Amino acid sequence: MDETVREWREAEQAGGLVLLDGFHAVKHALRFGADVRMVIAEDPGAVRALARELAPDVEDAVARLVRRAGLKEVLPRVHPTGVAALAVRPDRAAGIAGLGRLPRPAPVVVLDNPRNLGNVGAVVRLAAGFGATGVVTRGDLDPWHPNVVRAGAGLHYATTVERLALEELPPGPLYALDPEGEDIRALTLPDDSLLAFGSERHGISPELRARADHLVSLPMRTQVSSYNLATSVAMTLFHWGGPPDEEGAGPA
Repeated sequence: MDETVREWREAEQAGGLVLLDGFHAVKHALRFGADVRMVIAEDPGAVRALARELAPDVEDAVARLVRRAGLKEVLPRVHPTGVAALAVRPDRAAGIAGLGRLPRPAPVVVLDNPRNLGNVGAVVRLAAGFGATGVVTRGDLDPWHPNVVRAGAGLHYATTVERLALEELPPGPLYALDPEGEDIRALTLPDDSLLAFGSERHGISPELRARADHLVSLPMRTQVSSYNLATSVAMTLFHWGGPPDEEGAGPA
């Protein structure tokens, strides 16, 4: 067995590490301070060239970390960019403390019993882009599942992502998205708010609805049943406002 492949498998078995699948996931994780332990590629030279072209801010880190290995030996499917990495998962206690710290500069997105891994990853990507304080999920779905991290393009490291019970939610007024709520266009969403979104099929759960301080609805044409979860989050965060211009600009 190749030495790099052996080290990869041993690192996976030790636990506490997150799979970063594809160049964009590796790029974002490095950019936002992840402790990346291994980067492997079929063609390290091609990955270094990709970093030079698309992400010169992390080019040196990529060049230092990347090693040649057969990705098919360690991954069920190989990303088209031909690179993967293992990074340390952020400390849970520190993440929860950060979510609860007031005053907050931006809302926390709460996903109430989401079911689709790709949708959750898309929401993490949105939350990172808008500068939200974090994404909290309730229910069985692990927001750090490899498929969620893949869909989030490594941007779990640009915000805080945790799974919490209802009684563990951070402080702040809870705005729950519900068809019977007040039109969002009539509201101002405060920076310290919790913005809660129901599951793709069943909407907000009765227990979270009972906990809500405000019910909020998105404008929608009659006879259209619903928006995609990520679309609803994007509309709501856009209404909130997003990051200041000087923070919103930067490398892709």
